This record gives sequence, C-alpha cells and structure tokens, in this order.
Amino acid sequence: MKINLLELFEDTIYKHGEKKAVIDGNESISFKELDLKSDLLAYEINQLTNSQRKPVAVLLSKSIDAVVTDIAIMKSGNFFMNLDNKTPIQRLNNIVRLIEPAVIITNSSNLHLAEAIVDSNNIIVIDKLCTDSYVDKEKVRNLWTHLIDTDPFCIINTSGSTGTPKGVALSHLGFLDFIYRSQESFNFTEDEIIGSLSPIVFDIYVLELCMLMYRASTIVLLPAHLSAFPVKILKILQEQRVSFIFWVPTIMVNIANMGLLEKEPLPDLRLVWFAGEVFPTAQFNVWRNALPHTQFANLYGPIETSVDSLFYKIEREIPDNEPIPIGYAYKNTDILLLDDENNRVTAPGKEGEICVRGSSLALGYYNNPEKTAAAFVQNPLNPHYPERIYRTGDVAIINDRGEVVFRGRKDSLIKHQGYRIELGEVEHVIVNTLHLVKNGCVVYNFNSKEIILFYENQDELDIAQFRIGLVYASPGPRDG
Repeated sequence: MKINLLELFEDTIYKHGEKKAVIDGNESISFKELDLKSDLLAYEINQLTNSQRKPVAVLLSKSIDAVVTDIAIMKSGNFFMNLDNKTPIQRLNNIVRLIEPAVIITNSSNLHLAEAIVDSNNIIVIDKLCTDSYVDKEKVRNLWTHLIDTDPFCIINTSGSTGTPKGVALSHLGFLDFIYRSQESFNFTEDEIIGSLSPIVFDIYVLELCMLMYRASTIVLLPAHLSAFPVKILKILQEQRVSFIFWVPTIMVNIANMGLLEKEPLPDLRLVWFAGEVFPTAQFNVWRNALPHTQFANLYGPIETSVDSLFYKIEREIPDNEPIPIGYAYKNTDILLLDDENNRVTAPGKEGEICVRGSSLALGYYNNPEKTAAAFVQNPLNPHYPERIYRTGDVAIINDRGEVVFRGRKDSLIKHQGYRIELGEVEHVIVNTLHLVKNGCVVYNFNSKEIILFYENQDELDIAQFRIGLVYASPGPRDG
C-alpha cells in the first residue's frame, strides 16, 4: 500500500519515463526530465532550509516550472503552497505572515514580488540555478521516504472574514483517498490527457498534479488569458486530443451560449467533471447534446475535504428547469445533512447543512487553531469517541430519487467563477483596510452572478477610482 504521492510517482517514472508529462504551448517535459529536474531543486531546497514537514511557498505563473517546483518541494520532505502572482502585495503579506514558509521559490520575472514579502535570503530563484549539476538520487529519496500518509501534502489558501486568508492544510492521505476512489468510479487509463485550465492556487490543479503522478496523465496547460477566447481553448483541446477536463462551469456556460461546440467538435473528450459553482442545466444540456460520447459528472466539495466529497454521474435526462444533483458521497466518505438541532435529515425535501466525515478531511487551518476548532467539530451524532466532521455551511436536500441537491449557503460565503469568496472579507477590506467608504454591505446576486456593494458615505463613489483601489490595494478574492 502506498503511503504518499511520491511512491506513486516512482512507479510512473519507471513505467512511463519517456512519455510527455506536461505540455505548455510549444514546450514540453517528459516524466524522466521532470523527475531529474525536481531532484535537483529538492536538493537545493534541502541545502538552503534543512527543513522537513514545513510549508514552502511557490510564486510562479502556471507553467512547467511550477509543476517541477511542486514535486521538488514534496521530494525535499516538505509541502507546497502555491501563491497567485496576480495577488496584491497586501494579501501576499497576510498569507506569508500567517503561514511562515521556510522559503519562497520564484523566478526572475516574479523576484520583485518575492522580495517585497520575505527576506532575500529566503528566496530560491529557479532560473538562476545550475541545471547541469549532478545530485545523488538516493540522497534525495532519503529526504522523503519517511513521510507518512497523514503528513501535509499542500496548503491551499481560502478566503477569511478578517481579511487574512485561511491556509487549508491537506494531507497525502486525503488525496490518496480521493484519487483511489475516483479511479474506482471513473476508470482513468494511463493515456489520459488533461486540459488544465484552473489556476495553480485551485484544488482542481492539485488534483491534476496527483493524476500526473498516479496515472501518468499528461497535463496540457491552458493559458489563463484564453478564458476570454474560448474558441482557442477548444482548438487546443482538439490539437492535443484532450480526454479529460475538470472545469468551473463559468467558461462552459460561455461556450454553450456562443454555440461553439457545434463548430469545434471534441471527439477525444471522454470525461468532463465540473465543480465550484452551479452549472445552469440549460447550458449543461447544450454540452451533453453536443458530446453524446462523453461522460459528465457534477462534483461537490469544499477545499477542506481534499477536492470533493460527492459526485453525480449524469446518466439521465435532466430538464432545463431542474437543478443538477450533486449526487452521492464518494466511497469511504460519509455525508451528514444536519438540521438546526443537529439531527440527521433523511426525509426528502427537508433542508440540512452538509457535513462531511472521513479520511478526506483536511488537517485543519495552518497556524489557526481557533478557526480549525470552529469548523472541524465533534460529530454530534457520536458521543462515544472523538470523531471530527467538517461543517461546510452549505445547505442541501435529498430529492425523491435519493440524490443530494445543493440549495445554497447558511452564511455569507459564496462561490464566484470558481473562487470561494467570503463576503465579510470584501466588506472588511473596503471599509476597514482601504477606507473607501464609511460603512458597507456586500451581497451576491445569484441570478446575474454579480457581487454588489451597498454603502454609506459622505460623498458618492467615483466608480473608476473605486475599482482601481480594489484591484491594486485590496487583498482580492483569489482563492481556490
């Protein structure tokens, strides 16, 4: 039995060393090259930090280098935390102060950002490293073979109501559990080609990285700016013969509304997952009708549950006016719908909060015991021994078919274009950090998918200046 992701990666290197691991435009890297480059960087990390089981930050664009770096951090015996290089400095500072990474890995293009948040002695600039060096593979292997499945695998930052993000610490066990369960349910082959669109700060990207390590999946990196040009994305899927995508529905809705699937067929697309927000059924049906050979699945789960905890294979016709269910719990995961008195909801149509138990649960919020204790609580249905559940704050019902159907939120946290956003954080930044208004209330219009500010102020806002202030000075909702 494998106890960490790197053991799976060793098997992949042995079987598929010459196969392309990552494709980024005209550049690519084989699994063998990825292994060698990550060994070299792992050794550099160890030489600089001599650390084990510590967070290491990555400040890079989504690229081959980012994939190399994440794997190298694991090989150094540590765990990675990807940062968004488009995030304003204040938010990066908040994250770094909370997490206290052992080192930040960046490149020359992003060095100015790294130097603005940490001392230059705690930075590794990867494009300045000597790539012709030799490193003893066994020495590198000795850095990580002691890792066990409950050790941290990565940190993903998510929105926090005080303006400081929460760093969700996720274990090897959680991801091993998820990919094994996904393999059983979806039968991934060793020939999967992934069309990777999500930012590297998303858990979707981390799942794609796991698929690369576990099933020798080839990752085709889709540039973020192409989201505004979906026809170009579809052409890349065609050219690279992409077989699997896991996307947030926003771009899929745009593709459906533009009628692009009729013009740009995707005969190699075998499997489509979507998650992160509600996919309007009418636009989903455009995809399903255009791709009758493709298996579609709606997944659900907050970051705190190692990617997702429920899934629904869409194998029946769903009318345009009926929501797509989020389905059933993954194997080895239990979903509890709890009412306000902490009783389990079983009757069809009755609402309850989605709570999750199982080995997929995150370790907690890094360096944040108070918020960890508030969200990861004792199972109220079990008074006999310690057992953690995660209270998602999401509300769902069970329909007449026994399927779980998402209904909304209990609090002010929303999902917008795949980003998890705490409306209280947005209010905090606008009022208390930037002092743009005297008082403010932020709400979300689910129909138009707009974040709306109601404010009290002596003077009317200059909208242009207000937006500039948010973009360049605020923490911003860049969460996975």
